[in-house]
Order: sequence, then C-alpha cells, then structure tokens
Amino acid sequence: MTRPSHFLHQGFLMPVRILLAEIKQETSVFNPRLTLYEDFHQAHGDDLLSARRGTDTEIAGALDVFSDAEEEILPIGGMAAWAVSGGPIRDSDLDRLIDEFTEAVTHHSDIDAVYFCLHGAMAGEQEGDPEGRILKRAHDVLGDTIPTVVSLDLHAIFTPLMHQNADVFVPFHTYPHTDQYETGRRSASALLRLIRGEATPTNARISLPMLVRGDELLTATGLFGDAIRMCQDVENSGSGLAAGVLIGNPFTDVPGLKSWVEITTNADQSLADQAAERIAKFLWDQRERLEAELVSLETAISTSNNTQGLTVFSDAADATASGASGDSNAILSGLIGRSADVSSSFQGTALLSVVDAPAAHAATDAGVGASVEVSLGGTRDPGRFVPLPVTATVLSIHDGHFTYESGKPETAGATAVLRIATDNGHVDALVTERSVYVVGQAVFTSHGLDPASYDMVVAKSPNGFRTHYESIAAAILAVDVPGSTSANLHSLPFSRCPRPIFPLDEHVPTPAFVPEAPLPS
Repeated sequence: MTRPSHFLHQGFLMPVRILLAEIKQETSVFNPRLTLYEDFHQAHGDDLLSARRGTDTEIAGALDVFSDAEEEILPIGGMAAWAVSGGPIRDSDLDRLIDEFTEAVTHHSDIDAVYFCLHGAMAGEQEGDPEGRILKRAHDVLGDTIPTVVSLDLHAIFTPLMHQNADVFVPFHTYPHTDQYETGRRSASALLRLIRGEATPTNARISLPMLVRGDELLTATGLFGDAIRMCQDVENSGSGLAAGVLIGNPFTDVPGLKSWVEITTNADQSLADQAAERIAKFLWDQRERLEAELVSLETAISTSNNTQGLTVFSDAADATASGASGDSNAILSGLIGRSADVSSSFQGTALLSVVDAPAAHAATDAGVGASVEVSLGGTRDPGRFVPLPVTATVLSIHDGHFTYESGKPETAGATAVLRIATDNGHVDALVTERSVYVVGQAVFTSHGLDPASYDMVVAKSPNGFRTHYESIAAAILAVDVPGSTSANLHSLPFSRCPRPIFPLDEHVPTPAFVPEAPLPS
C-alpha cells in the first residue's frame, strides 16, 4: 500500500489521528443457541477509550504506547462490540453489527491510521467469514493509504479476505491467553512504524490442514510454545514486524477452518518466506502431539477422591469461552450419582457452574435459605443434555454483575448459588441466567465462593483456567464428557471445514509449505 506523504519520521504538524475499534465473539457452530444482537456489549467514542484504559486488554496496551509516542497521538474511539463466546450470530443481527461498525468507520474516515482489535473466529448462521467482511468494508471506506494494523486471538480463522485488507496482523503469543495487553502494545508499535514511514510490510502466510487441541498447546511448556518462540525471534529481529501461529477455533466449522503461520517483515520477503516455511514444517512434522488426552468422568471422580487438596476438572466440552452453551449437567450428574457412566461415589465438596435461567429465577423467587426443587441444565443445548431434577438449598442470590480478572465487567443476569447434598458431601452450583466465562476464579469469588476451599472445582475451559488455578491445584484433569466444544473432535459433526484435515481424517496429504502471494502493494 502507498503511504501519505505527510507521514515523516520527524516534524508532525498536526496530531496523528488513530481510530481504534473492536468487534469480538468466538463461535461454536455446534452450539444450537444463536447469539443475538442484544447479547453484545457495546461502547462508542470516548466511552470506549475510558472503558479500556487501565485494563488488561489489547486496546489498553495500544493506548499506553500511543501516550508515550514521540508524536502527538489523538486516539479516536470508534465502535466496540463484544459478546461472550456462543453459538452462531443470527444472520440479520450479524449484518446489523457489520453495518454499524462500517458506519462508525465512515463517520471517522478522516483519520491517519487504524487499529482494529478483532477475535477472528466469529461466524453467522451462513456467514463463514465475518471478520473478512468487516475488514473489506473498512478498506473500501478508508482506501489504500491508511495504515491498518489488526490484532487477533491465536484461535482466529485467518481467511484470504482478511489477509488482503490490512497491512499487519498481530496474533496473541500465549496460551492460555495472558498477553492481551502486550499484544495491543505490539500492534501499536507496528502501527507507529508504518505511520513514521519506517517500515514496508512484506508478508508470508502458509496454511496447514490441521486442527489442534491438548496440553502441547500450552506455550510455557508445550510444543506450540517452541513455535511461538520461533515467531518471537523473527518479530524481535531488526527486520521483523509481526509473527505468529493462528490455529483456528475447531468449533467454528466454516470453509476457511485450518491453521496458519503468519510472518510480516519490513521489506524482507525472503526472511518472511523462510521463517514461515520453517515454522510450518516444525508444526506439521509433530502434529500428532497436538491432540488432547482426556480421561473418563469415572476416572476423574476416582482420582479426585484419592487426591489431597484441590482437584480441577477441565470441562472443555462445555467451555463458554470457546462457544459452548454452558448448560451441561454431565459432570454434575456424575457427582450426585445420577450418571450411568459413573459407578464411583464422589466424596467431598465440589464447585461448578451451570447456565439455567429458569432455575436462577426460581431460586431468586424462593429466597436465601429456601429449599427448592429445580431442574438444572439442558435448557440451551437440549439435544445433548436432559434437564436434571435436584433438590437444593439456596445459599445466596445476586444480580450477576461482576468483573473478570482482566478488568472487563460482565453481567450474568439473575444468579443464585445452590447447594445439593450428597451422601458424602455436597455440590455447590453457581446458576446464572446468562452465559459467562468460567475460566478464572473471579466468576466464583465475586459471588462469595472460594474455589480453594473445595475438594474439586469445575472450570469450563480447555486450558485458560490454568493461569488461575495451577498454583492452588493438587491435580488437574481434562474430562471427556459431551458438549459443543469437546476436545474429542471426532465426537463433533463437522460439515463445512475443508477435508481431508488432521485429525479428522486418516490420510491427509503433506502441504507444499509454499507461502501464498504477499499482500498487494
């Protein structure tokens, strides 16, 4: 892309106007509950900037870099819309969100540069590439002369349409995700280099036909971390601008679903090509290590019974952070002796969550201390979960307002803590009207529940919970139970992603490891 002549390293006569905008939702197409327009939180203009400052978010990191820049930077808040991960966005609502996002960009089109904060794994009922549409629409408004940098979750589905409509893509480097703020700083730093005329992006992108899960994705200890450190070596070199590996969200079953290596250098196509090829081959050659190891619920309960200290069950299959419905009662049924798959009796105290609006309202109406007969689970994904009748005591009721560890506020709606007695202890269930992330401890502690005081806690997360629980957990178990985000990928009805693809198919041809054409200039 050509650059405006007034972007010089020195001597800006006017403040540099940078538009910041955000739109995020991670979709599981296997979750039957549609995500609606009203499920999205929104912030606009200065409210967006003030809502993000001081938080552990990408935009907060970018704002801090801009405030320290040698030039006078004028950040301009556009539109931000974000929703808890969930099912596909209703087509009409997705169109409305994209139209409003485009309108916000058009309203602020007299700007000098753009930073877009996207997730990358949204999907509509039919639309398989919302982020591509968003970037194309923005590019049509802004033209080729406006430097554009986009940050992405490393679970993004990195489509050609996205690739063609921005200068630099900056993916997360950590899993579990702990570098949102730093990703914003990296994005802002790259954007400033473009604005100053210090960098000309040259890009290499290699796709890999594979879907990956499991503990080897942990960047601190796993194989995937070795690949990310290769990316960081490139990014931190004199010629690097941004580098990362995008593994897609396996539950966003769309035509573009696969994995990618993305390298952007400063006027060094050879380095970009060589680095992308080296990292892609490294991952492909060891792809069989990138599958999840799961244990049965029977084994998990038995292990918990024989563990001194806190045991954490990872219910990745109902991970609301990955797009699941949050209304699974599969583990609950095993803990209270209602599962045909479990013969061991759970011994001790357990803490878990379930999204169930009728039960939350019934408990709220009954009041603290009341005994209630309710059904838990199966209200949002009835094809997988049958409502489970229980008798419980209402321990507390709440309005559902709380704040995640990142500083982002959340609203769970009507919320109640229910205690279900068992023969050898009890299970406390945080019952919410709306889906929320059950990754960190804040979702529990904000409602008077201390996970460390229990024998077992269920995190509805594949690995993100580790940041919050590893220091207090005596054992961590990935449990194989049903759900729309199961790490047992063979259990899910894929129909749109390209085939053959690892590990769904036995014979997947080795890719050519040839970078796709660089971005047009």
